[in-house]
Amino acid sequence: MGKTLEDVFLKAFEENQQKLVRICSVYSKNSEDTKDLLQEVLINIWKSMPSFKAESSIDTWMYRITLNTCLRFRSNTIKKQKRFISMDSIVIVSAQTETKHNELDEKLTKLRCCINELNKADRAIITLYLEKVPYKDISIITGLTENHIAVKIKRIKLKLLNCINEQS
Repeated sequence: MGKTLEDVFLKAFEENQQKLVRICSVYSKNSEDTKDLLQEVLINIWKSMPSFKAESSIDTWMYRITLNTCLRFRSNTIKKQKRFISMDSIVIVSAQTETKHNELDEKLTKLRCCINELNKADRAIITLYLEKVPYKDISIITGLTENHIAVKIKRIKLKLLNCINEQS
């Protein structure tokens, strides 16, 4: 018995769910935005399923749709921010919560902050790299050569290291 479109979609989603969530989180300000963005990604993947031609792996194809959706979401968010005053900078923290932050959380926060300072292309590449997507697949997703990806990742790592060191 052959697999239905729904079976293929569900299996691919199950195998890639955590990566898709992490990619969405890079382009989101909070967990609610991440959930909304993931939902948008899944809708876009589902709508595109009939056009999947297996020229690349389904994982790579899903990452490409995820990145494109995230970039559109980010662009729309920036447009909205220009029209409204953001209250995200106001944080209410109890003394107990503040003491629970450990060094790892601080490093992760610095890394995320530095990643958000990168341009769109570099942010997409390093996000895929951090998800352990092979260079070949990153190349397919971005349209750049594998060698170009390798060089860009090396440069991006250096930018991130410098950014993190400047924050310390």
